[in-house]
Amino acid sequence: MTGPQRTGAPQAPGAEVVAELRGVTKEYPGGVRALGGVDLTITEGELLAIVGPSGSGKSTLLHILGTLDRPTAGTVAIAGHDVGELSDRHLSALRARHIGFVFQSFHLVAAATALENVTEGLRYSGLARGERRRRARTALERVGLPDRVGHRPHALSGGQQQRVAIARAVVGQPKLLLADEPTGALDSVSGKAVMELLHELNAEGATIAVITHDRELAESLPRLVRILDGQVVEDTRAPGRGGAR
Repeated sequence: MTGPQRTGAPQAPGAEVVAELRGVTKEYPGGVRALGGVDLTITEGELLAIVGPSGSGKSTLLHILGTLDRPTAGTVAIAGHDVGELSDRHLSALRARHIGFVFQSFHLVAAATALENVTEGLRYSGLARGERRRRARTALERVGLPDRVGHRPHALSGGQQQRVAIARAVVGQPKLLLADEPTGALDSVSGKAVMELLHELNAEGATIAVITHDRELAESLPRLVRILDGQVVEDTRAPGRGGAR
């Protein structure tokens, strides 16, 4: 990316705020500070990369954005809900309803079919079993796997397994999809296909944050947020690549 670094990439006027962090600090026992006063706003329809080297704080930021961890100080709001005001039970419900996760290692159930793995993403939805299965089939079609619904993970390629994981993450139509190194366990061809899929999902309206150490991948996305030593040191939007809708 060329041009001067800047922080606070402008948001589209009137766009719905999906996630907002203000002054977020995270400290661990022993005085270890993983995040130091992070401000970050993600609006509906964005596709952004959160990039940084190992130890930069990006994994901690992922955990806080995903409500898997709470900050030591500062405020976190997801889909308009102040995380700090929620009990653990209500926080789990918020996470199940509004956040989808895609991890580098897929986390598929080995003994379950692709359809069953995706249906798992609707476990806490309250929907009837038949409706969960119908939506899971639709999600697998959406990621290009209509002919793999009955296959178990061992019968799928790495790229196909990641597509199943993405289908599981989006089947509940979350407000925010967090993809943690989604191409890290894939060969270059499969990785490219997965990134193309994420672009397609974003074009359909999904809000996606990709957490990565890969600067080249990060610079291919419409918005780049760079983390170093627990702080946002760059927040830029590439000209002509869109952003929040």
